[in-house]
Amino acid sequence: MPDLDSLSILTLWTAIAIYAASFIAYAFDLARRSSASDAAKTKVLVAAGGEAVASDVGAGASDASDADKPAKPRYVFARIGTALAVLGWLFHLAATLTRGFAAGRVPWANLYEFAMIGTLLIMGVYLVMLLRIDLKFLGSFISGLTLVLLGAAAANFYTEVTPLVDPLKSVWLIIHVFVASLSTALFALAFALSVLQLMQSRRARRVAEGIENAGPGFLRTLPETSRLENMAYHFTVVGFIFWTFTLIAGSIWAQDAWGRYWGFDVKETWTFIIWVLYAGYIHARATRGWRGNPSAWLSITGFAAVIFNFTIVNVFFKGLHAYSGLS
Repeated sequence: MPDLDSLSILTLWTAIAIYAASFIAYAFDLARRSSASDAAKTKVLVAAGGEAVASDVGAGASDASDADKPAKPRYVFARIGTALAVLGWLFHLAATLTRGFAAGRVPWANLYEFAMIGTLLIMGVYLVMLLRIDLKFLGSFISGLTLVLLGAAAANFYTEVTPLVDPLKSVWLIIHVFVASLSTALFALAFALSVLQLMQSRRARRVAEGIENAGPGFLRTLPETSRLENMAYHFTVVGFIFWTFTLIAGSIWAQDAWGRYWGFDVKETWTFIIWVLYAGYIHARATRGWRGNPSAWLSITGFAAVIFNFTIVNVFFKGLHAYSGLS
């Protein structure tokens, strides 16, 4: 009978395989959306005598007349992708729990475990939000991001179960790391929305210029640019609140562990840089009306800094936070 850690590895790779299938299903969904959207556009052109009378910008563009409007499409592949994502998430959760039981502690004390809990929350937050908002169009982005991060961690960052080092033996390990991972999950959704916002904005600009091939057809089935931007902003605000708590909690933990609240350790510095980036994004958008593509690019830059902090800083920089577990 395999031990708990071996069982964790088995269930984790099973989750990765299912996430890959989910990504493929979501990719087929985008392809089908493109095909259906192109067919609907052709129908409108024919109905209007070769001249489109409907705006081609944003989701659900109006057809030539109410009678020509097709029935609301049923995105079967999106549903399949979501079902697979739920199944993969359950295996992912099982892998994380068995790793924790094998270690006899919370399973986020090294880089491999950080990746497990971080990607678990990214997919978990996405699935929970699906209960309130139709975000299935983000499925390929979220499943793909989870697949890449989790697969890279499983292949390159795995470490044997080891006892906690003294500075990590604190209740702040549970609180600080979990909240940081939760904020990262919210930033990931904002990142995906911002990428789509840029794509939608480019498409709208090309349509306004009269360019026939304005972009991938699936963009016509997505919310308009302003809606994507507003959703990204709301996810970022909530994530920023959690990240602020992460920064404060980390300082309190540093005082308990090392006798100082702040020491410009590389991990502390990058955590603050990320906070500044997202604070600037929220401030500029809320008070100076800095919206559109600049807003999206700042959101993407913020998440790139999060990934840099999680990977490059943890692996290649030495400091008091060097808990990657890698030799």
